[in-house]
Amino acid sequence: MAVAGVTTRDIPQPGLLDRERIIAKPGFNRWLVPPAALAIHLCIGMAYGFSVFWLPLTRAISGTPDPSCASLNLVSALFTTSCNWRVADLGWIYTLFFVLLGCSAALWGGWLERVGPRKAAFVSACCWCGGIVIAAMGVMTHQLWLMWLGAGVIGGIGLGLGYISPVSTLIKWFPDRRGMATGMAIMGFGGGAMIGAPLANILMNTFKTDVSVGVWQTFIVMAAIYFVFMMGGAFGYRIPPAGWRPEGWAPPVSMGKSMITHKHVHLRDAHKTPQFWLIWAVLCLNVSAFSAWPRRCCRKFLPAR
Repeated sequence: MAVAGVTTRDIPQPGLLDRERIIAKPGFNRWLVPPAALAIHLCIGMAYGFSVFWLPLTRAISGTPDPSCASLNLVSALFTTSCNWRVADLGWIYTLFFVLLGCSAALWGGWLERVGPRKAAFVSACCWCGGIVIAAMGVMTHQLWLMWLGAGVIGGIGLGLGYISPVSTLIKWFPDRRGMATGMAIMGFGGGAMIGAPLANILMNTFKTDVSVGVWQTFIVMAAIYFVFMMGGAFGYRIPPAGWRPEGWAPPVSMGKSMITHKHVHLRDAHKTPQFWLIWAVLCLNVSAFSAWPRRCCRKFLPAR
């Protein structure tokens, strides 16, 4: 069929990852979206469980340590191939995870809204799982800087994109149950370590030999498993069409004074508001307390430097 010299073949079709491709058709069951979101959050939630690798990695090199290893500083630890790493050196990966989570979410949050959650989840899977594979190479060659780059930086970017894409999608589908929607997403993120850490222990014990602690093999297997589940979650995403509302639901009418503003604050102006910095300070204190307490209470279980 031709209209004004243009055929349907001339009209570009949306790509497999494009936002237009995942707009839900009428009658779509919104309860199919939470499992897709959980699939991604359960995978990236293993960031909380990465400490399960620290102790085995401090024993990656067997035998009597070189006396010079006792005076190893952080910069030297990044490049040494003859000294075992310390828990403090490895712990920086955890720091990089969550610094990059915040930075990537802030930098690419607007991009996610433009391109849709499927493309963001696809990039997240590539970064998170690809970063773990690079970290496996770092363990195999005993290069800490490669672990920092792979798991910490590249994986951290995947962590950030993977964190915000399910949350933003669920809120669109459940405006009548926003607390439940965000709660489901955070539940998956927190539960990732509950599943991933025992799995990592089983795999490390399976691959452990006299010359290997089994960590790099575990990284490869877990990256493959996570990639499959994250791809399933990404391609399970759908977004509601413009103007969609749950059946029988209407936005609440404001009654007198309300803490909810109806003014729009653009992303580029959010950091100029005092509310932004108050929320930032509360979250900073919250996370600082959470991060410091386990390290202090569990110090006696860590190996001596």
